[in-house]
Amino acid sequence: MDSSRPALRLFVLHHAGGSHLPYRHWPAGLPDTWDVRLLDAPGHGFLLDLPPFTDAGRLAEFLLDGVEAELTCPYALFGHSMGALVAYEMTRRAAARGLPLPVWIGVSARTAPQPAGPAEPYHELPDAQLRRRLELLGGTPEGIFDDPELWAVFAPVIRADLRLVEQWRPAPGAGPLPVALSAYAGAADAHASPARMAGWARHTERFLGLRVLDGGHFYFQGDPRPLLRLIERDATTALGAAGAAPAGAALDAAGAARPS
Repeated sequence: MDSSRPALRLFVLHHAGGSHLPYRHWPAGLPDTWDVRLLDAPGHGFLLDLPPFTDAGRLAEFLLDGVEAELTCPYALFGHSMGALVAYEMTRRAAARGLPLPVWIGVSARTAPQPAGPAEPYHELPDAQLRRRLELLGGTPEGIFDDPELWAVFAPVIRADLRLVEQWRPAPGAGPLPVALSAYAGAADAHASPARMAGWARHTERFLGLRVLDGGHFYFQGDPRPLLRLIERDATTALGAAGAAPAGAALDAAGAARPS
């Protein structure tokens, strides 16, 4: 193998209201032969000066445009919560544009695509209720809820992200993705329970399984190593299968599988 060419390029997609920062130690915990890229959505992290998107399709296109030149080796996508649905949309759009498909997708703490949105959208809640819901969910940096100035900066971004997540719907008639996919859930996650995460099996032609770890919605926050070991195992399995298989299928613009 060309030593300058990574065995796998893994793009990590963050959760609503987040950025690359909670994942900054992940590259050191994954194989040295991988190139791990931590992506920020506009309005987050290194792209804080850009307005956030409120449409998942537009965000997926933006991110895909940004990484297109990097799709020169086998690559994979891992997304947590909002990042999971963005990874799904990026894959569909890569197929529609005739770009290389990921060899593997990891979706974490985001229920399988549903035809209807939540009965009580978080993004429309009054500030006090929204803060309480986010505190229960976890994952928000300490101090934001108690500092009016920080909350004034954070609130529009998290509301935009939540609107993106809650208003997103899968394309009508979308078929299963022709890529390997693994689902990850926290055993105590009331927002994206293991039972609901299992529904991802219907949205891929190669479901590698549901992995359940101890904890809630941000089950990896205290110690990401158990999750990273599973990511390494599943992505390596998919990479090996992709190397041994003939050219796979792609999706047409409507989402139905067709030979590539």
